[in-house]
Amino acid sequence: MIEWMLMASFVLFGIAIFITFIRIIIGPTFPDRVIAMDVVGGNLISSIAIVSIIFNTKAFYDVILVLGILAFISTISFSKFLERGAIIERKRDI
Repeated sequence: MIEWMLMASFVLFGIAIFITFIRIIIGPTFPDRVIAMDVVGGNLISSIAIVSIIFNTKAFYDVILVLGILAFISTISFSKFLERGAIIERKRDI
């Protein structure tokens, strides 16, 4: 029963990722695309966690951690870019 539920949730996360990719492609604004990419990151983390449970291993925990950090950093970078127009500001005295 548990294996069936894990497979069903894995399929549903796959469908959610596909729908979110559609939002990334046709998103009306750039902030919508940024949020959709963050949602894809969260769904990928959940999918990898389900695969880790199915295979009964802890090997994927490092991948989950790295993907979570990358998703967070990319969201912060895009947010700074939207707010300021540049991710890293350089002061030039001319």
